[in-house]
Amino acid sequence: MSADNPRSDALLPVRNLWNSVKCSRDRVRDGEPNESSGAFSLSNFWEIMNEAVKSVSQEATKLSVMFSKPPLPSEEGCVKIAQSVQKSVLTLTTVYFWLPKSQGVTLRKLLRDATAQVLDDLAQLLQALLSSPGGSLSQEQLMSTGGVWAACDRFNQLPKDNRSAVLSVVASCVGLVKDALEEMEQALAEAQDPFGDVLDDEDDDDEGNQDTHWSEADRLLIAQCQGLMKASGASLRRLCSAVRNNSTLETEDNITQLDDLADAAREISPSVDDLALSLYPPVERSAVEMSVQSCLCGG
Repeated sequence: MSADNPRSDALLPVRNLWNSVKCSRDRVRDGEPNESSGAFSLSNFWEIMNEAVKSVSQEATKLSVMFSKPPLPSEEGCVKIAQSVQKSVLTLTTVYFWLPKSQGVTLRKLLRDATAQVLDDLAQLLQALLSSPGGSLSQEQLMSTGGVWAACDRFNQLPKDNRSAVLSVVASCVGLVKDALEEMEQALAEAQDPFGDVLDDEDDDDEGNQDTHWSEADRLLIAQCQGLMKASGASLRRLCSAVRNNSTLETEDNITQLDDLADAAREISPSVDDLALSLYPPVERSAVEMSVQSCLCGG
């Protein structure tokens, strides 16, 4: 086999690494944390985690540089870099699993997504290297390398405790509701036909108007629903203020209560978005009523 395809043999360690990184990514997405016995130091955890992320970024850079120009690395070189990258991946995933649920499910979800993203982008880089002809620096390799760097850099912006994590989730939900309201108000203000820029003016028969225009009854219904959407946004802002000003992390019960608030916020913003979408023509009253009920339950 070596004589027939020496390049394939040389790249076998990289291919094995690619498969291993994908397995690590899936384990991070689906695995359960280790339960902490005794005191847990978040500050120490983040110090070690940041070093682990930095190591992955550095190893990805070395890997990309090795494959940036001919000749391709030797089989020995591929084995060495694959082992080095694998070590950094193992450290990253091990440290990730140190964070127990008792420190907050919301915090852990954000860390899980960030860690999985690093591994996913690293897997994409490895795939680009394996598919790149002759070891030349491809656009895909450049983009994939940048993707790993960006995913690692995002760790600097991650919340460092559950209170901050819940605040970031609620603030994101506030932004989504605000966007939905602004889009609806803009569509109402711009024209009778919110889809006028994508439909031909020639199709202006009565049946077409019913499908692409709001009737006066529709506009009255929209005004009422906008009030509900604004109330949902106000509820989220009050929730954000309460978390910012009154929450603590002194006990596990406090941390769990914060997680419950994050779950409540996550239910509100999608229901508002669904309500906004149901109000675009042709408006179906039954769909609007279902969205309103969902909004009321979520809020």
